[in-house]
Amino acid sequence: MLRHHFVSSIVFTTLFSVASLLSSCGGQANSDSGKDKTDTLETAAKKTDGAGVKKILFFGTSLTAGYGLDVTEAFPALIQKKIDSLKLPYKVVNAGLSGETSAAGKARIDWLLKQPFDIMVLELGANDGLRGLPLAETKVNLQQITDKVKEKYPQVKFLLAGMQMPPSMGADYAQEFKSMYPALAKKNNMVLVPFLLQGVGGVPKLNQKDGIHPTVEGQKILAENVWAQLKGLL
Repeated sequence: MLRHHFVSSIVFTTLFSVASLLSSCGGQANSDSGKDKTDTLETAAKKTDGAGVKKILFFGTSLTAGYGLDVTEAFPALIQKKIDSLKLPYKVVNAGLSGETSAAGKARIDWLLKQPFDIMVLELGANDGLRGLPLAETKVNLQQITDKVKEKYPQVKFLLAGMQMPPSMGADYAQEFKSMYPALAKKNNMVLVPFLLQGVGGVPKLNQKDGIHPTVEGQKILAENVWAQLKGLL
């Protein structure tokens, strides 16, 4: 599951054709109201302030937010269920935002740092790639997000969710994008999920009609992909 597998160019070409959907999702289901998002995160933070309870911040895109689904069906919530079943002292805060780029994430992380957390699951970069943004900028943004977290909370543990791009973006671009994640993980001593969409990308029945956002069953696989690496940090 955790080996690097490259999804077919045909599938990824289809995904690329709906890239505009990813970039426009910020104005739809999971981000209709900035106040709602703020209230949700602040409420979650208050609920996780119990003695001895640690927080896991999931910081990412529509994949993390669970676009098109109820938030309880997104993989962070499924991981919370796993944690609860094992009676572990951790609470999940889902800070996923549809349409998020690495640059937008760099700006948003300052607000999220107002609440302490113990583990960060970083899932950003996919929207950069689908828009064909310069990867040099994406790398800098992801590193600066990491640096900001380390500066504020030096003891935070990181899990990085890797992604891949279609060959239609160009072989060099796709390869550079793919290698960006293990390089960042190695530099910052992060645990790496090589490809978040392993087992889901390119499988029609596991994706919604847009062909890019996982269904309920697809989110379950994402949860397993992340849990396989996250459990070692708990």
